[in-house]
Amino acid sequence: MATDQTALADAPAASPTVGPGSDVIIETRNLTKIYRDFWGRRKVAALKSLDIEVRRGEIFGLLGPNGSGKSTTIKLILGLLFPTSGRVLVFDQDATETRKNERIGYLPEESYLYKFLTTDETLDFYGRLFDLSAEERKRRIDELVNMVGLQGARHRQLREYSKGMTRRVGLAQALINNPDLILLDEPTTGLDPIGTRDMKDLILSLREQGKTILLCSHQLSDVQDVCDRVAILHQGELKELGRVSDLLKVQDVTEVHARGLSDAAKQEIAEVIRRHGGTLESIDNPTATMEDLFLNIVRESERRPGARRVSQADTAAAPATSSSANEERK
Repeated sequence: MATDQTALADAPAASPTVGPGSDVIIETRNLTKIYRDFWGRRKVAALKSLDIEVRRGEIFGLLGPNGSGKSTTIKLILGLLFPTSGRVLVFDQDATETRKNERIGYLPEESYLYKFLTTDETLDFYGRLFDLSAEERKRRIDELVNMVGLQGARHRQLREYSKGMTRRVGLAQALINNPDLILLDEPTTGLDPIGTRDMKDLILSLREQGKTILLCSHQLSDVQDVCDRVAILHQGELKELGRVSDLLKVQDVTEVHARGLSDAAKQEIAEVIRRHGGTLESIDNPTATMEDLFLNIVRESERRPGARRVSQADTAAAPATSSSANEERK
């Protein structure tokens, strides 16, 4: 009895922010996980005193290099691992309470699926695990197959799928129970640029449906494009936490966007900046991202098959190149 009283005394007090109707879906308190070897000796500290909150209806990103503790955090949330110290609350329940997982969808970094099943059979299998009725399973399977873009391959065995297609099936499996909380561990792994963009759009659409999403990734562009807030981990420690827009904002630089300015107008603007004590670093045309460029080219190619997009630099160099080629043929 004395041991039980001591344990109760040492247990952390209930959080005032978590409760019925609370906007906090996940809360970690001083969460620490230390892996030990066979003899119980300390091997590595995967997490060190992690304190984060994931709020209802947001996309929260766990960002960090490999080995920073992202996957360990997700496994602690699911109750697949037990913390060395600290606590995890999910839906106002301890993470070790398995019934909470009925409201969670999980896409692991590596999808472990039965290769001899088709997409429909795979989703039907997982639907049965959640005790969905036959009618509900059929409806959800049709919705999810369309959502992840596998309509034309739904009756092929998964062993014939590419890694990207398998990733889409894994996402559909994670959504079969229409979860309130979705945990995504490296969701764009194995996807080409088009598939990556589709995955990001799908994640954003899930937020529009009121889902709460915890996204774990070391792909900076993925986190920047879809997350509302991020926690940056390194070597198991929380290094930064905040809204993406706030973390990326450069406070001492002012950016102005304008169209159709003449050279004289640009010179006048530069003079105004210098007159007010500012430093003009450059006046130039903005650049798109490589992802935007790639997707625009692919979409344009689908609209106009056979047409080739040529940059101005290539156009300017073309006469000289053609002239050189003519000289060589002579």
